[in-house]
Amino acid sequence: MSECTHNCETCGQDCSERKSAPEDFREPPHPQSRIGKVIGVVSGKGGVGKSMVTSMLSVLMRRRGHKVGILDADVTGPSIPQVFGIHEKAMGTEEGILPARTKTGIDMISVNLLLENESDPVVWRGPVIAGVIKQFWTDVIWQDVDYLFVDMPPGTGDVPLTVFQTLPVDGIVVVASPQELVSMIVEKAVKMANMMQIPILGLVENMSYVSCPDCGKRIALFGESHIDEIAASYQLPVLAKLPVDPALSRSADQGVIELFEGDWMDSAADVIEKL
Repeated sequence: MSECTHNCETCGQDCSERKSAPEDFREPPHPQSRIGKVIGVVSGKGGVGKSMVTSMLSVLMRRRGHKVGILDADVTGPSIPQVFGIHEKAMGTEEGILPARTKTGIDMISVNLLLENESDPVVWRGPVIAGVIKQFWTDVIWQDVDYLFVDMPPGTGDVPLTVFQTLPVDGIVVVASPQELVSMIVEKAVKMANMMQIPILGLVENMSYVSCPDCGKRIALFGESHIDEIAASYQLPVLAKLPVDPALSRSADQGVIELFEGDWMDSAADVIEKL
């Protein structure tokens, strides 16, 4: 339908796209956990900087005085601990698993914090990975967390489905890049979120441009952006356009993302803070 907004909750039309409410498979968190809002960070494809966006949002919310946690649901490609420079193992007690804590006080759990060696591959089938994600929610003690960010693997497979069904996700941020095929990729992520009745907070375009170090002119390194038209077609806001910035990449590579400078993600943080 030409007037379709892709949001079945606000639409009164009866069409083949309409989805009934998904069955509730949500699991309760650990009895000692206190979790405020749960924010998923998703992408339709890999390599668009989803973990970078998760990290930056977490740092910004922490700078604003909120207590923040990160659940690294990208089990086969975990990068969150490296970005924050965390290499020690997660600890546990008889009562549950204790998340690691960054220098500024952000709690996190990741499969890399449980492996004997960080470089060991996770060669597990989907049901095992899904079980681990559930344990990150039910067995980890998230104490007094105002915002729990979930860094999800790319695509619409087992793990995103497990997260959407198991966790009470309050909203998701969709991360994309400027390439032409981004419209199809965003559409897949948007449709899955609508099928699961998860609110979409908006889009973040990573690698949007590079600034000339001499004149400051913005150069569209990967071609002209179409993110504004795509967002408008789904009635979604563009929360941020992140540049290709060597200093930002260096902060992530060196594990000091908490020191990054820049206001690119401030609008995204404002939206999350208003939830």
